Amino acid sequence: MTGPVKVDVLSWLNKNLGLLHAGAPVTIDVTTPAGKRGKFRTTFIGMAPKDYVLIQFPDVKKLGNFSHYIAQGTIITVRGLIEGHEGAVVAFASPVRQTLHIPSRMMVLEFPKEVTLQTLRNNIRIETEIAAKIKIGEDYWQGKIVDLSVAGCQVSLSNGDDLLLQKGQTVEVVIEDFQGNQNLKINPTICSTKSILNGVSMGLMFNDDATTKEQVKRLLNHVVIGAE
Repeated sequence: MTGPVKVDVLSWLNKNLGLLHAGAPVTIDVTTPAGKRGKFRTTFIGMAPKDYVLIQFPDVKKLGNFSHYIAQGTIITVRGLIEGHEGAVVAFASPVRQTLHIPSRMMVLEFPKEVTLQTLRNNIRIETEIAAKIKIGEDYWQGKIVDLSVAGCQVSLSNGDDLLLQKGQTVEVVIEDFQGNQNLKINPTICSTKSILNGVSMGLMFNDDATTKEQVKRLLNHVVIGAE
C-alpha cells in the first residue's frame, strides 16, 4: 500500500459520495485503559454527514470483556475496504457518542474530522503468511502465499526443487481455510520462478476476469482489515 494520506472528510465525502457503503465489513480497534488492544470484525451501518457514524456491535461472544469498554467517550478506530478502480483502505478514529440497543445493538460515533486513506495498487505487495495448496499438473504441493497484491502473489513451495515450471503455465491455488474463507480457488499464471532454500518460489499473475477479481478482493479484505 502507498503511504497514508490524510484528507478532510467533508470535502472527500462531497467528491467521492461517501466513505463506505452500508453493510460493508469493517474492523474496529478497541483499547482498554490498561493498554490492551482488541480487533474485531463488524459492519458499517451508515452515517449522517457532519453528525455521526453508525457501526454495528461485533459479536458479544467474540468481544468478551472488551464489550465493557465500548462506552461513551471511548476512542474507536474503524478500518474498511472501499470499492473503486483499484480499491483503498480507509481508517478513522472517533469517540463513542452513545450505544443503542434498538432496532439492533450498535454504537454511535462522533463524525470524524479526518481519515487516513491508503490505495491498494497493482504494484504494492502486502506481506502475508497464508497456507495454500498449489495444484501443478495433477499433483498438489503444500505452499505459502508470502505476499499479495491486486495483480498477483508470490508463493513459496517446500521440496519443489524437482518441479518443471514454465512461464505462462496455469496453476491452481487452493486456500482451504483463512479467516473464514474456505476452499477459495484461484487460477493464476506463472510469471517467474526461482530456487530458494529447501524449495522454490513462484511469482503468479492473477487473471483479469470478474470472478478472480472478486476472490482477490475478498482475500485482500481479510488480509488488510482481518480481525477476530
